[in-house]
Amino acid sequence: MLRIDVITLFPEVIEAGVSYSIVGRAREWGLVQIRALQLRDFAEGKHKKTDDEPYGGGAGLVLKPEPIFKAVEACQPTPDTRIILLEPQGRLYTQSLAHELAEQAHLILICGHYEGVDARVREHLATDVISIGDYVLTGGELPALILIDSVVRLLPGAIHSPESLGQDSYADGLLGYPQYTRPELFRGLRVPSVLLSGNHGAIARWRRLQQLRLTRTLRPDLFAKACLTQEDVALLRELNADTTER
Repeated sequence: MLRIDVITLFPEVIEAGVSYSIVGRAREWGLVQIRALQLRDFAEGKHKKTDDEPYGGGAGLVLKPEPIFKAVEACQPTPDTRIILLEPQGRLYTQSLAHELAEQAHLILICGHYEGVDARVREHLATDVISIGDYVLTGGELPALILIDSVVRLLPGAIHSPESLGQDSYADGLLGYPQYTRPELFRGLRVPSVLLSGNHGAIARWRRLQQLRLTRTLRPDLFAKACLTQEDVALLRELNADTTER
């Protein structure tokens, strides 16, 4: 069973986010244990102060190192525990990293807040520093929930149809193909006929072609790194020919 400890100033946000849908069911089924620890419980003094002004001056407040170190130690990490600080300086979170973390036994997530976290946490405590994107959030709670959701759904038994994981966007470095459902005709918009043909080979071919087309058009950065098969190259030639004819 995967164990995830989240160190946060707002444990109620974490608890609300992991109580529903796939993550909530995975907890009920004993596939994952998720615990949110209140950082203030590990702070000293009458007022349980977790932040202070930055040395050298500047606006805002910085989370102090002492309560964070104590909170992590209370989680009893082993040498194999991944201690993850969620902040903008980290490496970009990807699906491949989600797969890597899903294979771990214990994750500790540290949620930053205010103007950041004392640098000694990043330099001497965290084993990983992760960012979910190039934008600014109020704190690390939403990134923590994103990481938890993406990891838990990969655990064996978390999803009723494990084969659907292979159809996810980014599963093989490409975006997912378009999906349709009933009704066949909606406001003059019809489902592609190939999906109604019953020809599984033709459907698989169409779907792969759409993945290649969408990724090349919408995410050329992903497309440039994708590992393409000979069949993919042939489909791209077909796609290029079709575009040229038009």
